[in-house]
Amino acid sequence: MRTDDLRGGTNRTGVPLSAFAMPDGLAMRYDLPHISLRETVSGYATYAARDRAEMINWFLPAPPMICVLVDAGPVSITLRQHRFNVGKVSLYGPTSRAFKATTNGGIQVGVGLTALGWIRLVPLSSSAFHNRVSPLGAIKSEALSDRLLNSLVALADERELAATLDAILTPLFADEHPYDDIVRRFTELMLVDGVIEIADAADRLALPSATLRRVATYAFGMPPKLLLRRARFLRSFIGLLSSGELQTYDRIDSSYHDASHFLRDANDFLGTTPRRFMAQGTTFMTASLVARAAALGAPAHALHARTP
Repeated sequence: MRTDDLRGGTNRTGVPLSAFAMPDGLAMRYDLPHISLRETVSGYATYAARDRAEMINWFLPAPPMICVLVDAGPVSITLRQHRFNVGKVSLYGPTSRAFKATTNGGIQVGVGLTALGWIRLVPLSSSAFHNRVSPLGAIKSEALSDRLLNSLVALADERELAATLDAILTPLFADEHPYDDIVRRFTELMLVDGVIEIADAADRLALPSATLRRVATYAFGMPPKLLLRRARFLRSFIGLLSSGELQTYDRIDSSYHDASHFLRDANDFLGTTPRRFMAQGTTFMTASLVARAAALGAPAHALHARTP
């Protein structure tokens, strides 16, 4: 698969190509995984840039992702004070802070993992990978990394991408996990307006708070309170972006006391104010909110509950 051949789009029927509009020289596509994978894999994202000059893009906090550099590189991720050099096949852990990607053109393919996908794929607590980027081969196997990379490099048509990844990934998520049901229910609850306290969440799930804390930290990489705050902030921030006015706060979550309360969360999750964040390099992030919602049903990975 070559950068010049990637036009963008989706394998979901009925979605207009206008949803994937990008500036000249850039392309993006979002593909649905096979229906059997949709609880564990949130979607496939492909970004391409023909120009090999350095480009900066900022991205919102998100759940884990496998990243394959098909013909891209070098790529680095800066997260708080840490800089990670991204290998050919990497695993991005769950993040609670916006991160900066420094790229130099080419094609990158991302496989979004849900918390259910994490616990079935990786036999380690995701908290160990919180705000980190690691080589996938060191966590799973070099054979898996090689197969992912070689299969994507060999593609002649971007429309084959989803089926290629489906074939590789399907056997990896077959075994159920004892935390499956709790993870499913907490994933849904994170998207409910006004739910922010762990005691409230535990009560709604009919679980002891200690159990919810243990499962959330293992499967999602963070304590429940931080996950609920991250989801609340992203729902509110993306709602403001879609309204076209970052200083009108009538669309923020009902549990925010006022605008200053929301702005404190912005500082925690973005590292700055919403307006200053959007003034940075956000070309791919902004376009992905539209494209992802059209193809996968949610504008951001962290707000993904069910794939259509």
